[in-house]
Amino acid sequence: MASLSSTLATLIPSSPDFSKTATRRRSKTHAKLTHRFQVSCNDHEKPPTTNRQPEKLILPPETSLNRQNVDRRNLLLGLGGLYTTTNLNTLPPVFANPIKAPSFVPGCTDSLWNLDFESGVRTGACCPPAAKELEMDYKFPTTGETRIRQPIHRASPEYIQKFKDAMQKMKALPDDDPCSFKNQAKVHCAYCNNSYTQMASGYPEKVLQVHYSWLFFPFHRWFLYFFERILGDLIEDKTFGLPYWNWDDPAGMEIPAVFEDRGRSNPLYNSYRNVNHLRPAVIDLDYHMKERNLSPLDQVRVNLCIMNRQMKRNASDPTSFFGGEYVAGDNPISSVGSIEAGCHTAVHRWVGDPRTPNDEDLGNFYSAAYDPLFYVHHANVDRMWTLWKGLGGEGRKEPNDKNWEEASYVFYDENRKPVRVYNKHCVNLEDLKYEYEDSETPWKSNPPKPRSATYTETTSPENVTEMEFPLSISETVTIQVKRPETNRPKDQKKTIKEILLLKGINFNGGKFLSLMCS
Repeated sequence: MASLSSTLATLIPSSPDFSKTATRRRSKTHAKLTHRFQVSCNDHEKPPTTNRQPEKLILPPETSLNRQNVDRRNLLLGLGGLYTTTNLNTLPPVFANPIKAPSFVPGCTDSLWNLDFESGVRTGACCPPAAKELEMDYKFPTTGETRIRQPIHRASPEYIQKFKDAMQKMKALPDDDPCSFKNQAKVHCAYCNNSYTQMASGYPEKVLQVHYSWLFFPFHRWFLYFFERILGDLIEDKTFGLPYWNWDDPAGMEIPAVFEDRGRSNPLYNSYRNVNHLRPAVIDLDYHMKERNLSPLDQVRVNLCIMNRQMKRNASDPTSFFGGEYVAGDNPISSVGSIEAGCHTAVHRWVGDPRTPNDEDLGNFYSAAYDPLFYVHHANVDRMWTLWKGLGGEGRKEPNDKNWEEASYVFYDENRKPVRVYNKHCVNLEDLKYEYEDSETPWKSNPPKPRSATYTETTSPENVTEMEFPLSISETVTIQVKRPETNRPKDQKKTIKEILLLKGINFNGGKFLSLMCS
């Protein structure tokens, strides 16, 4: 396999040498637009039919706490090629309280998902240590320099060593320390694998899940915020910023080399990764558990088109980017945002080890945060929030809804104090005191080639009116959906979004769900 460096030399010969750049740009709101090259992913965007088979859905047992039925709220897919029309501004309002996570007190339960824990590589005991004191609303420190998050593929040896030292110290903390690496992993597991219910909001029969809805981005931003501060505190460096895995830049589309050093002293190494996807393999940002077998150059081209689609065409409003509304009393699946369902999940599944019972570590919710790669991956996911807002447009802003703003979670800060944080307080990076160092974003100028909206009458795909429901999705199902309107006036296009709504879906929410609309 050709190396990525030789691929990039072919793809973007004029790319600058960042390792020799004295002054690096920083980004508070968006990265600088780049127009390195134009490519089309039309020929590679859709793999052969044999490679488009989705993984069989494994449904958990029918219990009141783990049945994931999208009944009242709909699963929303971004614009893809098959459409139905609805006006997002006229959906019936739901009057409910914002999601409120429970305190760190007894009441957390082990993961309820139907996973093979007996032969699994991690424990299903997801509960962090119980707090010895009541949590307080978090108040931002009034002092401290801004932390700079750097792309790890071009970070200096000194910066990498600082990151290793901090991770080593965190892993050396005792198991009963809330700041230990193990307990940080448990925090993610608890919020993602039904260890918490909505008891704090008055719905103890409803589980709490931070994926598949508008909670996804703010929860993970807060999670990384405290993880980063704990690392800085352990090495006594309040300026330390968590690096990010720059998988949207061709130069960063491999697993960062520092994570593959097998030395025992390397705290970033993890043995539970897909051995077929180690360097020099180029990541597939649309990975559906099937190999594309593309050349590195073609895979990079596909990735850029995928990023363009998920960040621009499929994410022009808060709902399609952040995900749908999820409030207290709801079932824990709302609608999935473009990045969460797309490149975020693809990276998790691409790295997860298929040799393990549950695709540990990165390939499963309960174990994902045990891989140090999780944190640099999610740092780049968080960076997408910042880049998305910087793309411009009236709809690129956070949800304007009290139920989103007042949603809250509880974390341990670097002082081992339980603190409650709110979505509304993590919107501005200036308050959080961190920034992202700029990196190339060639995907901005690489849109996929538009597909024709004209369909030829054939016996396949089936017309939706002739289908018998419910369907059991164990293989690819192709359905033709008629667009209600094909020619709409410009003013209507600005106020009405065409989306595809899939209702009444049951699936195992304990595993990363990847949805395709082509």
